[in-house]
Amino acid sequence: MARYIFVTGGVVSSLGKGLSSASLAYLLKSQGYKVRIRKMDPYLNVDPGTMSPFQHGEVFVTDDGAETDLDLGHYERFTNISSKQSDNITTGKIYSDVIKMERQGGYLGKTVQVIPHITDRIKKFISKDISNEDFVICEIGGTVGDIESLPFLEAIRQFSNDHGRSRSLFVHLTLVPFMKSSDEIKTKPTQHSVKELRSIGIQPDIVICRSEQHIPLEQRKKISLFCNVDIENVIETVDVKTIYEAPISFYNQKLDKQVLKYFKIKSKKKPNLNPWKNITSTVLKNNKEINIGIIGKYVNLKDAYKSLDEALTHGGIANNVKVNLVRIESDKLKKNEVSKKLKSVSGILIPGGFGKRGTEGKIAAIKFAREKKIPFFGICFGMQMAIIEFARNKLNIKNASSTEFDKKCFPVIGLIHEWNRNGKVFKGTEKNLGGTMRLGLYTAKLKNNSAIKKIYKSNEIKERHRHRYEVNNNQRSKFEKKGLIFSGMSPDNKLPEIIELKNHPWFIGVQFHPEFKSRPLSPHPLFKSFIKASKNYHGK
Repeated sequence: MARYIFVTGGVVSSLGKGLSSASLAYLLKSQGYKVRIRKMDPYLNVDPGTMSPFQHGEVFVTDDGAETDLDLGHYERFTNISSKQSDNITTGKIYSDVIKMERQGGYLGKTVQVIPHITDRIKKFISKDISNEDFVICEIGGTVGDIESLPFLEAIRQFSNDHGRSRSLFVHLTLVPFMKSSDEIKTKPTQHSVKELRSIGIQPDIVICRSEQHIPLEQRKKISLFCNVDIENVIETVDVKTIYEAPISFYNQKLDKQVLKYFKIKSKKKPNLNPWKNITSTVLKNNKEINIGIIGKYVNLKDAYKSLDEALTHGGIANNVKVNLVRIESDKLKKNEVSKKLKSVSGILIPGGFGKRGTEGKIAAIKFAREKKIPFFGICFGMQMAIIEFARNKLNIKNASSTEFDKKCFPVIGLIHEWNRNGKVFKGTEKNLGGTMRLGLYTAKLKNNSAIKKIYKSNEIKERHRHRYEVNNNQRSKFEKKGLIFSGMSPDNKLPEIIELKNHPWFIGVQFHPEFKSRPLSPHPLFKSFIKASKNYHGK
């Protein structure tokens, strides 16, 4: 019988509901319980796939091809449980489904309303696709008081009534700010946030208080009194130096103990926190450092490359080295400045992206990495830029480019017209942008005696994709004659998945996104290998 934990937020956004949910999930899972985590986003987009990274940060992709909120990446990295399409939903998807049913006559002539039709659809999402889970943790995006979040809050209130308070727990995460001018911690924002939540019928059972510093007992008692929450259920979470301290911090604050106590469950065993302690020690206390240059279009927003940043850190953990990320805006990187701006880096990475802006800066950086023998890693769009750079400078095809941003070019990169997934044919398009890319887990076959096969130690791999354009396979022989090998291909041998350069210490491009499958406790082999090569780079 599943028990449901609803996580809400108050005062301000970005307090860490995703990390709190993921940490709690790890603590429960490590005690032998089966856990599932879900995210409800209040925006009207059907999914974040068409949103700019500047708007929403990274778009995370699941095995089954869903474009989701980046918090699902936190869930996977902390719990090692692969998320599904059924684990993320938005207001846009909810309304789209309800309107579609109304158009089909599914409501038998009734007036369609927020209550009960929208809230019923949300409740259906909460309990759908559950299989013997002990706990289902549902994070509600946004903050209490946002008009967009109201249907979700009403739905979880109804859900609790429908299934009984013995099967539902409300956790509210809020800010407890420290005022430097008066040198004191203020509890009033938390009181108002809980008051707002209670006004719509939800009494939080646990209040997690985010603060810059330790919250004195007197302030915790005040929160307990005014928020009608037992003092043991006022949990503080002080800012940590690395997110990998979060499970340790919540365990020390007895969050998991209070959750089990609420549900009248005895712990099966003590959580294993040693892996997190080891990781924290490596990240915070390691004196060995390397610089990795990330040349991208969205580097000013940290969350735009969240999974990538974490995967590089995981690679550093595996190699006992601290990875410093040198973020360089590709559209401001001039050809004559490349050597100056990249002189301090031991490895160069070009991440995924869309559109023409910043492409010339990326191509210049790739040329520098290729010629100077600096370890290079191109991911998705980064691999495509490596193909363009090589075509222009080694094959002497000066107008080589992608049809994505130049219809009159020599198309070494072009729109994928169709692809096969599990026997079903999908077709590419530039007209309908939402959910029409090659998305999710696909198989690639690796070439014998290749660097990539040595890294994966396998003949076949499965990785997550998110792209609309592909490398032109018709030019394959020309590239390979000059030393750029297509070392990974789709099973039908039509779609290039991986490229690597001969006579280079480490030069690999992949069409997929390996960062989505990297975990702190199980770093992805490509990032382990890339950081190892960068650590051994001595070409400065």
